[in-house]
Amino acid sequence: MSLLESRHISCPYCGELIELVIDCSISEQNYVEDCFVCCRPIEIGVCVDSSGEIQIIARDGNEV
Repeated sequence: MSLLESRHISCPYCGELIELVIDCSISEQNYVEDCFVCCRPIEIGVCVDSSGEIQIIARDGNEV
């Protein structure tokens, strides 16, 4: 496993495919990234377990 891994998600607003670069040296990450097509905020949650498995949750930045 590399320290930086590339993964793709779909924007929860417009459905556009977005590439994320994940820093696998950090086990849990939460941040907001704007869609480069519709410019809306996407809440990104990333978990990297001890075996290197990456789980990504991407949701509408307006969800409660």
